Amino acid sequence: MIDPSWVSGLAAILFTLGLWGAFHRKNAIVVLMCIELMLNAVNLQFVAAATHWGDVTGWVYAIFAVAIAASEVAIGLAIFLSIYGQQETISLDEVNLLKH
Repeated sequence: MIDPSWVSGLAAILFTLGLWGAFHRKNAIVVLMCIELMLNAVNLQFVAAATHWGDVTGWVYAIFAVAIAASEVAIGLAIFLSIYGQQETISLDEVNLLKH
């Protein structure tokens, strides 16, 4: 069995990589993928904690987080398609829908 501290370390590294990518990338699709990486890191931590403590609560949280992540991707892609239809770009630097 893998030590939970190793899994927690991996989850922390994945979350940090996703956070860094979300703040430093300009393409909206890449930012969405980085947010998904962060959500998967949290799911990994939930499952590792549930396995370590012998409780199913972490598994339930992980299942709800996967459902939320799926809806987040669907809504995010719909928003990006709408922005692309109006502005013909999904670069976050060039999108200025709220500016008048």
